[in-house]
Amino acid sequence: MAIWRRRHAGGDLSGLVHHSDRGVQYRAIRYTERLEQAQVVASVGSKVDSYDNALAEAFNSLFKAELIRNKGPWTGLNDLEVAVAEYIDWFNQRRLHGELGHVPPAEYEALHATTRTHEPALKTS
Repeated sequence: MAIWRRRHAGGDLSGLVHHSDRGVQYRAIRYTERLEQAQVVASVGSKVDSYDNALAEAFNSLFKAELIRNKGPWTGLNDLEVAVAEYIDWFNQRRLHGELGHVPPAEYEALHATTRTHEPALKTS
């Protein structure tokens, strides 16, 4: 979804790196093929490092609390799938994140991309 959204908005995905843990789902053939199709470099954390999964675990806790527990009960799988898509969209497009200066990730990313493309080239002498 993130790749589609960025491409749809005309974003530059060159040099994109996907960070993940070493979970078995990330070694699936279809997953690897999809990363190759999108020309994304896969990056996994170091083994036996307690920080490898910290961000994913923090997001998972928020997801469970804010959506699964607080917005249920769910009437079926389709109902839950739509709610998950809406939550992810809200989380990335409108939710204010304290670690990002109280702006949504999409806004922060756009600001970063604009700043990065307008930075003066480093002089080497």
